[in-house]
Amino acid sequence: MPTYYDPTGRRYGLPTFPYRCAPEGMATVRQLRARGLRPGGQEIAAQIMWRRGRRVAYLYRIELAKPKRTATPAQLAAIDKALTARRTCSTCRQVKEHYISRRYGECFDCYYGQEHAA
Repeated sequence: MPTYYDPTGRRYGLPTFPYRCAPEGMATVRQLRARGLRPGGQEIAAQIMWRRGRRVAYLYRIELAKPKRTATPAQLAAIDKALTARRTCSTCRQVKEHYISRRYGECFDCYYGQEHAA
């Protein structure tokens, strides 16, 4: 028997399975997301353990999972506004193709233009 095989949950408190041995009908959060689902408030049904118990992944029942929520138009607009702000230079106010480095706080043209002018 593998070390982390405890289907009753007596030893670890939750039904526990070794890596790649999850029972049918259960999935991790990532696996649920890949199917367009989310746990939806359900309790953890089981867990997978590996790497001498230092790694744990929780399992949820697929039949109790709910569809992923989609963002509202207002949320999508807010995200777009925030991402545009990350691409806008604080000095020249131009919107760049890339995100402005937080280290410098302005586009490279402005940063190196001021540095070389001094």
